[in-house]
Amino acid sequence: MTTAPTIYWIRRDFRLEDNPALVAAAAEGAVLPVVILDAAVTGMGAAPRWRYEEGLKVLAQSYRAHGVDLVIRAGDALEVLRALVAETGARSVHWNRLYDPKARARDAAIKTALRDQGIAAQSHNGHLLFEPWEVETGQGGFYRVYTPYWRAVMGRDVARPLPLPPLRAVSTPPKGISAAALNLAPDLRHGARVLSRYTKVGAAAAQAKLHDFLAHKAGDYKDKRDFLDLDACSNLSEHLSLGEISPRQIWAMGWEAHRQGAAGAEHFVKELVWREFAYHLLYHTPHIATENWRPEWDSFPWATDPDAPQVRAWKQGRTGVEVIDAAMRELYVTGRMHNRARMLVGSYLTKHMLCHWKIGLDWFADCLIDWDPAANAMGWQWVAGSGPDAAPYFRVFNPETQGEKFDQHGRYRRKWVAELSRPAPQTALDFFEAAPRTWGLRPDMGYPNRPIVDLAEGRARALAAYGERNS
Repeated sequence: MTTAPTIYWIRRDFRLEDNPALVAAAAEGAVLPVVILDAAVTGMGAAPRWRYEEGLKVLAQSYRAHGVDLVIRAGDALEVLRALVAETGARSVHWNRLYDPKARARDAAIKTALRDQGIAAQSHNGHLLFEPWEVETGQGGFYRVYTPYWRAVMGRDVARPLPLPPLRAVSTPPKGISAAALNLAPDLRHGARVLSRYTKVGAAAAQAKLHDFLAHKAGDYKDKRDFLDLDACSNLSEHLSLGEISPRQIWAMGWEAHRQGAAGAEHFVKELVWREFAYHLLYHTPHIATENWRPEWDSFPWATDPDAPQVRAWKQGRTGVEVIDAAMRELYVTGRMHNRARMLVGSYLTKHMLCHWKIGLDWFADCLIDWDPAANAMGWQWVAGSGPDAAPYFRVFNPETQGEKFDQHGRYRRKWVAELSRPAPQTALDFFEAAPRTWGLRPDMGYPNRPIVDLAEGRARALAAYGERNS
């Protein structure tokens, strides 16, 4: 045990339990948990920034309950860490790894700089089940298709979740920004008030959701998860994104539920592994975040104007296709979207509308409270056809038949589109409160008379363009 405090740099690990970096820091003595509001935080979209702030407030309360002060500072991460080292006499810094290209470059430079200064700098795996470099094909490469990846990891041992270590506070913690005084998303305006009605924040909320899901929903998960009008999913994605719950705990409890006979628990774990696969691809092919994963798609004639009238109608949930509009409004009201709906709106934008997947990627990055750099990139490229999928070009989802199949009674569509029912439910009306005033939307303005893109014509146009690319 040392007398100098150990800095624990918090990034996307807003929890105390099963936290490898925190455990390592606590083993050295007094812990100084630090959050740095650098460009990685301030550069996020509006809804992710709001959700980050709300999670940070709860996290600060959690540390305070254990007698520890969470220090929040703004600025360049290396400069902040160096200042804290100088102020406290800390001799080591611990953090949990991130895997997107910008974070990897930042962290590598910080680790080198601190070590050159004589400060021990150590990173840990607290964000994933499997390090991307630890899962290899038989030839020693990385996986490009999900199913073989799943087969490679499904039987692997994963370390058991770590208990909360005893925490010893720094006697005189350095000053920082109060979590209660943060205002990270002023641009969200009325949207923040609406989002707060649909969001449960923090590690305790994540634990409650996981236990409720495994107790009441896991058995039917495989059969019901695609139905838009059912509450059949775990809703853990926002908590995983900020690390309010660890993937190791979900893995352990998911497999235990499977052993106890929950029919859908294995499929639930498979969905968790989709997240792992997304990070596997992001690590090995970082261009997936910004460029076509398959370079042969670089010449595809997607439209690229994010402010085009049709794109604006898509963003506003005014396409005239009910299930698409319901999904886009759900996104704006709750900061989330059902996974089946994500595939539908993605297919509609990139195929029926022939717009670039980057438009959707950027809009989701601004609107999702569960925004995740790996999952967002892989999801959009998968549905567009430019990403990791075996035969994507002919898969053009028909949103009307999908709506009839997965929202058989229209409950999902009526829940989110006020113009489809009288009286409109509060969920649908909340959209007009959350929407920017510049959009000029009102619930009494009527629903579009016709879709912005005829579904049959849009499908034919997409297949023709895809066929030409593959000829």
